[in-house]
Amino acid sequence: MTEKAKLPQRPEHYSYLLHRKQRVTKIIMPVVISTVVFIGFIVWVSIATFNQGGDVGRWAAISTIWIVIPVMVAGLIVLALLIGLIYLMARAIGGLPYYTGIAQEYVFIAEGYIKRGANMAVKPIIALNGWLEIIKAFFEKVTP
Repeated sequence: MTEKAKLPQRPEHYSYLLHRKQRVTKIIMPVVISTVVFIGFIVWVSIATFNQGGDVGRWAAISTIWIVIPVMVAGLIVLALLIGLIYLMARAIGGLPYYTGIAQEYVFIAEGYIKRGANMAVKPIIALNGWLEIIKAFFEKVTP
């Protein structure tokens, strides 16, 4: 007989059961309610606008205001950031020449130590290669 593969059972622990209970009330229901409210708002605006005597120009102006407000707020935030950056750059330019000179001195000192350390690390290998070349040249002259 052949056994059929069994699908894994879903866990039945407390947090999983709580999640299943809260899924409807905290995820699905808010999405459905906001969708219904949004569709109702669209229907209400459409009826108010296109009804007899509806003022299309006024609704267009209101829509434009609601579109422009977030753009203006974002623009003000960007403007504030730019003003702050300009202020910080002006302050930094005043102090940078002194500190960049100090940084250059430390880099120059570090350069000397780095070159000295690199030369010390390579010196034994270069000496060994030199001795090996001398021995190799000696044996090349001795053997015909």
